Amino acid sequence: MTAAPIDLLQPGAAIPRHRHDTPYAAIVLSGGYEEAGDGGRYRAGPGDVLIHAAFSAHLDRAPLRRTTVLNLPLPTLWARTSSRMRIDDADRLARLAERDLRDGQALLLEALTPGPGGLQDDVDVLAKALSEATAPAASAWSRQWDVVRQTAWRRFTAAYGVGPARYRVEARTRRAWSRLIVGREELSDIAAAEGFADQAHMTRDVRALTGRTPGQWRALHHSFKTGAG
Repeated sequence: MTAAPIDLLQPGAAIPRHRHDTPYAAIVLSGGYEEAGDGGRYRAGPGDVLIHAAFSAHLDRAPLRRTTVLNLPLPTLWARTSSRMRIDDADRLARLAERDLRDGQALLLEALTPGPGGLQDDVDVLAKALSEATAPAASAWSRQWDVVRQTAWRRFTAAYGVGPARYRVEARTRRAWSRLIVGREELSDIAAAEGFADQAHMTRDVRALTGRTPGQWRALHHSFKTGAG
């Protein structure tokens, strides 16, 4: 049996933006902190569950008090997008996960409920827009919200730890990766639907983000489904 890892965040400690290749859930057992990632920006407290999709990136800002977080890995295809959820009895989950990781995962997936929304400052509205398939151009977004472009970009980078252009590219690439492993669409069709210049462009971005090409992901996912390898 494998127990789930527990992190202790000390007051004033911050974790710079970093990426996780596999999905997991961060369950706040005590304390609290602010996280900014591909699902938005949240101030999480006890009972909050931050779902992190595969290949997502985020930064964690310094908590005001000692914070305890339980990290539970999730099935690869379960968490396709990052989000904020809730669980009523986080302590029970922690006790169960300490004994057996699989039992903890099962309880988490059964007991999750929708959580409150994230922050809604202008940079957070921009983050949501950049995550969508119809992500606006920088100049168009600035005009719509009557924000000076350079100011918005500077504030966004300070809040999320990455520039808006890179944030948009990563969001688009995660959407493409998700589509290519769960369905049988032609890769060229996925590339066109997600706004890549062509299939080669998508291949470069998927390989840069995930370490594998779309074709390699298709072959790997097929072997999982058939039990090959």
